[in-house]
Amino acid sequence: MAHIQLKNISKTFGNHTALTGLDLDIADGEFFVLLGETGAGKTTTLRLIAGLEKPSAGQVFIDGVDVADWGAAERDVALVLQQYSLYPRYTVRENLEFPLKPKIRRLPDAEIKDRVDRAARTLRIEHLLDRKTDRLSGGEMQRVSIGRAIVRKPRVFLMDEPLSALDAKLREALRTELKNLQIQLGATFLFVTHDQIEAMSMGDKVGVLNHGRIIQTGTPHEIYNNPRDTYVASFVGSPPMNLIDGRLVNGRAVMAPLNFELPFAGGAKASGATEGRPLVFGIRPEDVYLESGAPVEARVHDVENHGVEKILTLRVGDTTLRATVPARTDVAIEQPVRFAWNPDKVVLFDKGSGVSLRHAS
Repeated sequence: MAHIQLKNISKTFGNHTALTGLDLDIADGEFFVLLGETGAGKTTTLRLIAGLEKPSAGQVFIDGVDVADWGAAERDVALVLQQYSLYPRYTVRENLEFPLKPKIRRLPDAEIKDRVDRAARTLRIEHLLDRKTDRLSGGEMQRVSIGRAIVRKPRVFLMDEPLSALDAKLREALRTELKNLQIQLGATFLFVTHDQIEAMSMGDKVGVLNHGRIIQTGTPHEIYNNPRDTYVASFVGSPPMNLIDGRLVNGRAVMAPLNFELPFAGGAKASGATEGRPLVFGIRPEDVYLESGAPVEARVHDVENHGVEKILTLRVGDTTLRATVPARTDVAIEQPVRFAWNPDKVVLFDKGSGVSLRHAS
């Protein structure tokens, strides 16, 4: 398989800068997810690795070799796209065979049959092999599309939002299958998505991309629990982290402009947080809880029932924040409730830069 490195990559299209000073390191055999909103530069990054675009500056390395002068075919990568690139009049078998029958270097028939059968078994599409692809469902077509990549045994799998056109249930099933497939093949996967649930559930490592820059790279656990800045904090997590402006005064979190207070026992985590310095307090909804004797009163603004839990929107003056509570919690809209937070789970961000004080140099 392959180790991929992007060093100081920039890419411009006319007046538009798609990527700026991008560094990326994807270990051999790793499932790396590039997460970002539409227009963040995810597809451009993929196309640069595939050899379909050339960087304006910087270098692309595959297994330590600078591949600047290599064409797409020489790089031996497989690209799986959101749109299924299949031949509608061909059967599934013919579609899977197609990449193995180039005019130069055609594989022996026995080898082709073996690879196609193995890919079909892996993706559980053996029963579809003689069916024309225009008679398949979306999920079946995407499986065939992934199968076309597998039969080639590429060094790297590049996947550009391959699940986004599928319905929620199928997306969930294919997420698990793709992750299992990557483990089974021991292959290097670069998976691009705007869906943070996909990123958190599939990635060994996640890189958060915003406006052509990598903001943070880490395991899903690191990115969720220790976001580098308020952008990552608000982008990763569903519902996202609550971000409330305030200051630290005598070991208490005082929220502006309302001046409601919560205890803050951050101690070491607050190093560099001077008294009275403008801050943003970040707290995940699951770390906000309702309790009869809790320090702050709020009104229930909204209730979302998710089966195993409820997501409440609480209103304190003009400020709203979310709390994830057990489904059995009995609350009604406009009901007054009292809440607190887990002070050990609070993340402090600098108000000016948005950077977490844990990450600030």
